[in-house]
Amino acid sequence: MPVIVEVFLVSGAMILGVFAVFLLIFLLALTLLPVEKSLSKAVWELTAPPRRKTASPEPATSFKGFSQKHR
Repeated sequence: MPVIVEVFLVSGAMILGVFAVFLLIFLLALTLLPVEKSLSKAVWELTAPPRRKTASPEPATSFKGFSQKHR
């Protein structure tokens, strides 16, 4: 086999090998994405500051005291 053909075959095999490894790592990351999302959500929930309790809203039908509140 001529040397130039062998160089092209070896180079092509190496490039295909790099792309194959990249594809396998990409597919592994894609399959582990739901696990990473659930772990990330759990960590954010554990480290989040406690939520403040919001006051119950007043009824919208009453305008009593509106001018005193909004001065």
